[in-house]
Amino acid sequence: MSEVKLATETRTEFGKGAARRVRRENKVPGVLYGHGTDPVHVTLPGHELLLALRTPNVLLALDIEGKTELAIPKAVQRDPLKGFLEHVDLLLVKRGEKVNVDIPVHTEGELAAGGNLLEHVLNALPVEAEATHIPEAVTVSVEGLEAGASVLAKDITLPKGVSLAVDEDAVVLQVLAAQAEEPTAEGAEAEGAETAEA
Repeated sequence: MSEVKLATETRTEFGKGAARRVRRENKVPGVLYGHGTDPVHVTLPGHELLLALRTPNVLLALDIEGKTELAIPKAVQRDPLKGFLEHVDLLLVKRGEKVNVDIPVHTEGELAAGGNLLEHVLNALPVEAEATHIPEAVTVSVEGLEAGASVLAKDITLPKGVSLAVDEDAVVLQVLAAQAEEPTAEGAEAEGAETAEA
């Protein structure tokens, strides 16, 4: 996976007022932690970070005071209405280090005919992978699956060097039978009225 380089500044002001000032400058407050070190409060460029976060589990190369640190996003807070970034928690990682992350599950193919529904029991699959080789997603074929069928974690083919961080028998996807439409109360009343007239 590619690294995204971000110019990062440390910050010494905290609290809501300081965070608002940071955001007014189109920057995002964040905290960098991991490897038993004290958390470092940082400021990141807002637009560049927003673009980087479009890639799940993106690897960030943070340029902090002339030193480069690698990190992955662990928690991202967004404004619930406007969607802009409010805060980000970043986990320090090293090359070759294994980390636990959730990767998106994508599907391909068509279910068997019959109007059945595909339920994502797990939208993301917990895996352990090298910090610098985290897959962006896994793709699962649901071609021809019938009602009652399910896809377990162990059924999903993972890239080399990636292992499950969840019970191998955990259900990831399942096919639900199409439900027959029940007559609505209004429809039932109308039918009853027609019967009475007859």
